[in-house]
Amino acid sequence: MGLILLEALLALVVLVAIVWWTMFAGRKGGELPPAPPPPPEDKERDGESDK
Repeated sequence: MGLILLEALLALVVLVAIVWWTMFAGRKGGELPPAPPPPPEDKERDGESDK
């Protein structure tokens, strides 16, 4: 019984280590800055107008 608990604890430690590694081993400078917003659409260019 003790061996099963030890193995389960080891599996949990491995799982936590994998999650920790994937969460915090990202880019050195942190996350990339957000992308700039797209330019406003010109309705006349699409063939639609407010006239």
